[in-house]
Amino acid sequence: MPHRIHPSILNANLASLDEEIRRIPSADAVHLDVMDNHFVPNLTIGLPVVENIRANHPETFLDIHLMITDADRFAPAYAELGCESVTFHAEAAKAPIRLARELRRLGSRAAMALKPTTPIEPYADIITEFDMILLMTVEPGFGGQSFLDSVLPKIRRTRELVRKTGQEIWIQVDGGVSVDTIGRAAEAGADVFVAGTAVYRAGDPDAMVNQLRDLAITACAH
Repeated sequence: MPHRIHPSILNANLASLDEEIRRIPSADAVHLDVMDNHFVPNLTIGLPVVENIRANHPETFLDIHLMITDADRFAPAYAELGCESVTFHAEAAKAPIRLARELRRLGSRAAMALKPTTPIEPYADIITEFDMILLMTVEPGFGGQSFLDSVLPKIRRTRELVRKTGQEIWIQVDGGVSVDTIGRAAEAGADVFVAGTAVYRAGDPDAMVNQLRDLAITACAH
C-alpha cells in the first residue's frame, strides 16, 4: 500500500500559486480546496482558478476537494478540465452513485468525502463506486485546525470495508495532518494524506513532504 502526500494550497500564498506548486516537486498530487461559503463558511478558489492551474501544470496530479452545495451539478466540470481526482461530499450529493459514475466517465477518479460525524456504514454497500474515500479529520472549511483523534476508529472501519472488497480504494485524511499525527492516521489505515499548514509553514516545504511520507511508511512497518 503506497503512501501518498497531497499538500493543500489552502495555506500557501494564493497570490503566487504557480510558484507555491513548484516548491513541492516531491508531492504525489496537489490538493485544491474549492469552497463556496454555503456548504462551509469560507470562500476560496473556483473553476476559473483551477482551469488556470491545470493549464500551467499539465503534468501535476490535481486532487480536487469540493466543499460546495449542489455537487451533482458542479462536480463534472472539474473532471472535464482534466483533473485527475474529484472529491464531492456525501452530505452535498443527492445521487452519489450517478455522480461518481459520471466523473469516471469523464476520465477522473471519483471520490467521496465524509465530515467527522458522518458515519461510513451507510455507504458500505456502494463503496466500490469510488476510487477514494476522504475522511475529514477536522470540520471542513478552514486550514490550521487540530487533528481529531475521534476519527481514527472510523478510519479503521473504513479500511476494513475496503479490505473486504478486494479492490484498491484509497483512504484519504484531511485536517491537522502533521509530523505529530500522520503516524496515527497511517496506522489506522489511511494511505493518502492532505497536509497544508505542516507543509507550507515549513522552512523547506518539499523536505516536509518527504518527511511526512517517511513517517507514514514507518508507522505501518511496525
